[in-house]
This record gives sequence, structure tokens and C-alpha cells, in this order.
Amino acid sequence: MGDAPLEPPAGSSRERTADRRTAWRARSRWAVHLGLLCSAAAALGTLQLLHVRVAYHTDVGLVFVGLVLVHLAQRRRTLARMATQIVRARTFVERKIRLAVSDFLLFFLTANVLVSGVVDWSRGAPTQLPLPAPFYRWHLDSGIALVIYLVVHVWRRKKRLWRSTIR
Repeated sequence: MGDAPLEPPAGSSRERTADRRTAWRARSRWAVHLGLLCSAAAALGTLQLLHVRVAYHTDVGLVFVGLVLVHLAQRRRTLARMATQIVRARTFVERKIRLAVSDFLLFFLTANVLVSGVVDWSRGAPTQLPLPAPFYRWHLDSGIALVIYLVVHVWRRKKRLWRSTIR
């Protein structure tokens, strides 16, 4: 009985709070992944409705862009760490470089689809590129590139989608 500091018993409220926070972060990350997959599929699904109403495709596309921003915000510590490693380090771990490049490509392709969609919407017609058919429509080409990259991105990370957490 002396002067030893009292430690909270195992299973204390502090540990339970940390466990709940970790579980919430994992569910949140999983929900964003699910939202990204569903909104990307919905954006593709609304393509057939473009002749009826462009707003459906636009709304779903904007939800997707918003979820991409949430996804990047959830990874802010990882992205910041990778950015400082790129700036400071002379040798890089191949996996971290690929991850940083992948995140940049996803951001670039998503921004490109958003910008090309806004430009097409404001013009009222598809923007033509100086490329041979069928690669002459900016928004369509951007969307195809994004879909192909998303399929590869998700396929390579399919096992980690369920156990991914926010750090």
C-alpha cells in the first residue's frame, strides 16, 4: 500500500473510448470506400439518362468528387508523411512512391472529369479534342480513364478495403 500510483484497471473507460474511436474510424473509412464505389457505379449508371436529364449524372458525379475529397482528408496524415519523405529523402521505398503517385493520379483524373463535365455542361455540348474518333470527347475520355484506373485501384486493394483504418 504505499506510494505507487494507481493505474486504472484493465478494460477502463479510457481503453474502451479508444477502442470505440478506432472502430468508428474503421467504419467511417469503410463507408467512404463503399460510397466511392457506389457513386462511381451510379455515375456510370446514369449515363443512359443523359438524354432525359443531365442533372442526375451531374449530382452523382459531384457526390463522387465530394467523397474523393473526404477520402483524401481521411488519409491526410499518410499523404503529409509521404510528401515530406518525397521532399527530404534521397532514397524512396518503392511502395510509398507508388502509393503517392496513385493518389495523385486519382486526384488528377477525378479533377479532370469534374472540370470537363462542368465545361461541357456550361457549353451545352461536349468539348471536342483534336484526337481521332472515338477519343475526341474530353469528358468521355476522362471518365473512361478514371473508370479504368478505379477498377485497377480497387482490384489491387480489395483485401485491404475491409480492414483499412484512418490514422
